[in-house]
Amino acid sequence: MNEAVVIPLAPAVQSGHEPGSILVLGEALVDLFDSGPQAGGAPFNVARSLAALQVPVTFITRVGDCDRWAEVLVQSAQDFGLSTLGFQRDALHPTGTVHVVQTGATHAFRIADDVAWDYMDMAQARADTELSAPPAFVYFGTLAQRHAVSKSTIRAMLGETSAVRYLDLNLRDGPDNRRLAEESLELADWVKVNDEELVQLLAWQDGFAIRSEPWGSPAFNRGLANLVDRFQLKRLIVTRGPQGYASFDASGQCESDGAGLIVPELVDTVGAGDGFTAMLIACQLAGCTLQSSLRLANEYAASICGHRGPMDHDMQVYTAWRRRLAASTAGNAV
Repeated sequence: MNEAVVIPLAPAVQSGHEPGSILVLGEALVDLFDSGPQAGGAPFNVARSLAALQVPVTFITRVGDCDRWAEVLVQSAQDFGLSTLGFQRDALHPTGTVHVVQTGATHAFRIADDVAWDYMDMAQARADTELSAPPAFVYFGTLAQRHAVSKSTIRAMLGETSAVRYLDLNLRDGPDNRRLAEESLELADWVKVNDEELVQLLAWQDGFAIRSEPWGSPAFNRGLANLVDRFQLKRLIVTRGPQGYASFDASGQCESDGAGLIVPELVDTVGAGDGFTAMLIACQLAGCTLQSSLRLANEYAASICGHRGPMDHDMQVYTAWRRRLAASTAGNAV
């Protein structure tokens, strides 16, 4: 398809802010690698990339009150130009941490329970966003909804917006995993999943036989179309690692896809999907076509696999990506 897909931007409020900002809701945490701590959390990764790309973004999260890991997160936000006005402070619960167990380029996580980002406060979230421009996109995930308090805050914020509600599904082990995923899908307009998560969603919907169906088979395509129809999604984006990516429209038809990219020196894949989301939203906000947005998002995600952790700490790298974004916008905007 060559048709341009452009998201209409919301009008600016009387605050001096730019129109068409991004609202990101969810966890900021510290990944504890054997090599040392690193700031992380999928929403935080998305927000930091957007800020580094100089896209207007408001990030709502909750951290401990002056514990050492909170200061790691605050410093990281500042390093990438991300405002910390949406960082709620919690005197009762610590900043979230994750122990990361890495084997080669793959990794597993042990996520700490009952931490600050489980308790995001609705009144504070409203106050932190009232002076921002109405968002064009609201990003949310499933992990930050594991506790009733943050789940209620996120869903209330989603219910108060006319923006595109972008769900980055993050399936974890747990007895309520399916229910939480399906409730989140009901709230979403756009959904991004990886290929393994897509197979799990299709298995829940159509039975475990779908696991044996290859990508693109008639049964697989029917299952995918049924999934999109059941939850009335406007767009489903699938990241497939070395196999690339694909985007499906509201009828479940593939509207754009692309091949995977060779990473000369694969270090790890932490944050690659988050980078894909950030660049995709940045491009769409700027008025790029869907096809060029996905291509640049794929390239940005591949670049993240070439260094340790979810963010490159060489700020000159983002200058180059901003130029790429500007060039893509100039060539594809409507």
